[in-house]
Amino acid sequence: MNPLDSLVASIERFDRLDGVSAALAGVVGKAVQPRVVRNVLSGTVIGHPVHPLLTDLPIGAWSMAALLDVLGGEAMEPAADLLVAIGIAAAVPTAAAGLNDWSDTHGKPRRVGLVHAAANSAALGLYAASGVARSKGSRGLGKTLGLAGFGILMVGGFLGGHLSYASGVNVNRTANRTGPAKWTPVLDDAELPDGSHRKVEAGKVSVLLYRSGSRILAVDSVCSHMGGPLEQGEIDGGCVVCPWHGSTFRLKDGSVVRGPATRPQPRYETRLNEGRIEVRRTPG
Repeated sequence: MNPLDSLVASIERFDRLDGVSAALAGVVGKAVQPRVVRNVLSGTVIGHPVHPLLTDLPIGAWSMAALLDVLGGEAMEPAADLLVAIGIAAAVPTAAAGLNDWSDTHGKPRRVGLVHAAANSAALGLYAASGVARSKGSRGLGKTLGLAGFGILMVGGFLGGHLSYASGVNVNRTANRTGPAKWTPVLDDAELPDGSHRKVEAGKVSVLLYRSGSRILAVDSVCSHMGGPLEQGEIDGGCVVCPWHGSTFRLKDGSVVRGPATRPQPRYETRLNEGRIEVRRTPG
């Protein structure tokens, strides 16, 4: 195991972080409860998690500021100062989106996420101090603080990458779930009364069925956000609410009504054939 993997493994095992994590996650959860806040910070409105997109702004600005501080000379000092300020401004909404995503995690990812947030907060503090020093003419101190902030930022970035690519936090849990292309019987018609819902197996995937009058609606039963069991959720106003984090999907087309989910649920066509409910994945 290389040193970086050892560092992450140590953080993942450090359960003393759990008390602080739980308290902070509770505060964040209450703050993002309104639907409009949740949808914006999650990226529901753009159909993609917004935190990874926003991280490019402070990282890019501060990376270029570090380059100009080291190689730019006196003529590039105003540009470096501007980039430091841009990075500070961009870091605030980036942090808000990151906290929103982190509040839905548990266990090892939550511990790593807390250290990730702490590192990035420390980097932000150093850059803020760097900006103050630069404004007062203390160029050497400003550069030193900025470069220290950049080093810590790289640690935070590594941990963020681990959360996304090793732990799979906030990835689409239905991306590789492909139901049958041909009509497939899944349930006797009599077993799905009006107003009821039921999880069924369709080929290699599970599907949530819901009957409303003469209509039978079907979507993937695994929540695209964190894999929650939609069959255990409530049906309200033609939507299903995930019991884990409250992601809400419209049953008729799988679209996201409320985050934190950003990707719609795969939808299935249904029909009745000789007293059996059959499904197939929607073409296209």
